Amino acid sequence: MTICATEDTMAPAGPYGGRLTIAADGSYAARLARHDDAAGSWFPERWTLSGPEPYAVPLPGTQPEEPDSSVLPLTDGRVLILRRVADRFAVSLLYPAGPGTGHLMVGTVAAPRLTLLPPAPGGTLAYALAPGADHTTLWLVHGGPERVTRIPGRCTGGVWLDRVGRLLALDRELDGRTKTVVVDLERGGETGPLLQITEESNDRLLLADPDSGLLLVHSDAPGHGRLGWGVLGSSLPVRFPECLRPTEGTITPFAVQPGQMLAPESCAVAFRMASARGTWLGVWRPSGRQLRQYPAPAGWLTGTGLWTAGGELLLPYATEAEPCGVARMAVAGELVGQVGPMGSPRPVEPVRLPGLVERAEPVGSAEPVEPAEPVGSVTPVEAVEPVSPPETSPSRGAAEKRAEIVPDAADSDNRSTASAQPQAMDAEPPCIPGHPQTCRPVPLQEAPLAARQTRWSVISSPVRISGGGCAAG
Repeated sequence: MTICATEDTMAPAGPYGGRLTIAADGSYAARLARHDDAAGSWFPERWTLSGPEPYAVPLPGTQPEEPDSSVLPLTDGRVLILRRVADRFAVSLLYPAGPGTGHLMVGTVAAPRLTLLPPAPGGTLAYALAPGADHTTLWLVHGGPERVTRIPGRCTGGVWLDRVGRLLALDRELDGRTKTVVVDLERGGETGPLLQITEESNDRLLLADPDSGLLLVHSDAPGHGRLGWGVLGSSLPVRFPECLRPTEGTITPFAVQPGQMLAPESCAVAFRMASARGTWLGVWRPSGRQLRQYPAPAGWLTGTGLWTAGGELLLPYATEAEPCGVARMAVAGELVGQVGPMGSPRPVEPVRLPGLVERAEPVGSAEPVEPAEPVGSVTPVEAVEPVSPPETSPSRGAAEKRAEIVPDAADSDNRSTASAQPQAMDAEPPCIPGHPQTCRPVPLQEAPLAARQTRWSVISSPVRISGGGCAAG
């Protein structure tokens, strides 16, 4: 499972359309919902997703919530809520208590603005960003509150790069450029570069999967904003598939298939696709070179989803008839049914939407072409012993394999599957059971901008994180 969160904390209008955030292990979710009355006031709602069928529990307080309050579910079933109170933010925990709602005050954070980050791996800690005039403060809001570090520039986004909650990637705007940096929480918030395609480009990390190392990025290095993909810990270039270049509207990754160990090219990625005609679902994998398109279930809480270990993409939805439901998408790429609060699954066939075309990338267009004389050089990365329990610690050879990408195959199976996550231009964190290896990020390099033209840029020094390592491939 991989989960993203958007920078925008405002809950959307509509009685059933509140944004849903899923806990780190997929057991619970939370959102602000609206009372179906004339006032249309807001209240927190917790969803339970780990049982045989989903169900929702309202957690109303003594007064209605403001629409800019934000909620985050913990894996113990409590819901963290962030409320603006005058010039500061109050952090509280909500939980069911008999017929009412239990309320535990955690503390306050003095800041003009505070944005919750996606759920941290482990599901017991929560972090938030407080932007200032020339810096951004990273706060530990549950487990504190306490100030973790101050980072020069304005930071947005938030993507977890490992399964232990040590490495956090943020998109930092500094000196007129946006680059992705990585924050090492075990070293007091030490910050270093992660993503720089060219010195002049604006590069953002949208999605990351620690199992496979797959990264989804957005960059204007090709001359305009494009979606691309790379591999964490690899020195191979970022690629910008033509099939991920929408002819209309927007396309936003929100989840990636879990459990594809060391096989980023086989991971399926789910996209939220939107235009004036509506919102629907896209599914793509690097080796497939095709973007499959499917209708979204009615009432889908847009940009929200969850991959299960069994290979199903779960898409939460809320309608007047079913205020808490989940539509299921099988690994084979077919919508197999919807499960609501009551009843058995109902079959749903995949449908080609009117006017939509399954866009295929031309064979060979994603293959990098070796330049005759590379411009600049790649800083070599020194391998270090990974931080892992002795009995599960991978060998150095396994770490070096992580940096490889299997070449695209022209005759590969183009059928796509799905994955889970909610977000737009800033991305999300991953969360599943602990991953034994902490991989040292390597700044990604320039991608081929055309099939017959490839340049390599000089990149900044690699991030130095003691105790973990991943050799450049």
